[in-house]
Amino acid sequence: MAKKCKENVKKITSIGGSALIEGIMMRGPKNINVSVRTSPDKIESEEITLSTISSKGKFFRLPLIRGVVGMIDSFRLSYKSLMLSADKAINSVEMEEEQMSKFERWLTDKLGDKLMGVIITLASVLGIALALVLFFWMPTFLYDLIAGLTIHPVVDPIIDMGIVQSAFEVILKLVLFFGYIIVVSQMNDMKRVFMYHGAEHKTIFCYESDEELTVENIRKHSRFHPRCGTSFMVIMLLLGFFIGLFVPQFTALGVIGTILRAAIKLLLLPLSVGIGYELIKLCGRYDNFITRIIAAPGLWAQRITTKEPTDDMLEVAIAAITPVIPDDGSDIVNCGHDTSKS
Repeated sequence: MAKKCKENVKKITSIGGSALIEGIMMRGPKNINVSVRTSPDKIESEEITLSTISSKGKFFRLPLIRGVVGMIDSFRLSYKSLMLSADKAINSVEMEEEQMSKFERWLTDKLGDKLMGVIITLASVLGIALALVLFFWMPTFLYDLIAGLTIHPVVDPIIDMGIVQSAFEVILKLVLFFGYIIVVSQMNDMKRVFMYHGAEHKTIFCYESDEELTVENIRKHSRFHPRCGTSFMVIMLLLGFFIGLFVPQFTALGVIGTILRAAIKLLLLPLSVGIGYELIKLCGRYDNFITRIIAAPGLWAQRITTKEPTDDMLEVAIAAITPVIPDDGSDIVNCGHDTSKS
């Protein structure tokens, strides 16, 4: 019987989810459900629909390709779920007119119900732009800057500078990634999101252990799950080292070379996504020495991105997962038996 993070699971499900603002989204093979706590004694649940790219043909379900379209679908679903949870959470907190600043009143008057959508869209665009600068352009720029000041040309024949540059870029990306999540984890609102993240993982583990979904049963399970999006992000960053080895160096071209290398790495992003997706699927299906090594960095990162939830958060997780569990067992991808050991 396979063990996942010291969990004695009896089956492995395809059900997954994500933490939201005061809520959780759970996605099953047939439907998607969002549950949000809107008051101490009330949980609102709503089923949402998404026309996925992967459902439009077999081509989109091919290895490597399915990882790319899966990430696009996940982004779309996360945005839709976040919008819904934000609306429910904000509507549950009535703000008096006198508590609002002039700017807040102006925004509310002009945008009305569309206000939250505009804010989240703007934040998403700025976030993507910042990520492109930090993770694609800046590592190459800093390497070229440091290399130009410290590396003598006579060193080039002795050391493979492609390996050095790729390692430098990946290490910097990891520092930026972990630095960012450590900083945001100190914010009270994000702490609660990370607690809901822990509730999501613990609830899925409870279901995979064939236990009744109660707060008492869920509470004892681990908050670290190998199929987490955090693990996927860490795997992608580590894959960047190997992919970076095949990207030419353009140090002699100065700023143009920096932009060119960053552009090539961006074009190769779908390859990282595709490979990362296949690796995370392997870690979710099987438990052996190799998959434990692959999953380890992501599980370590989850010590930051998940926190122990409160009982009321576990109640939200139960409300989120229950409607997406199919009666026919179509979500089960492995009954706890590692075929690689057969």
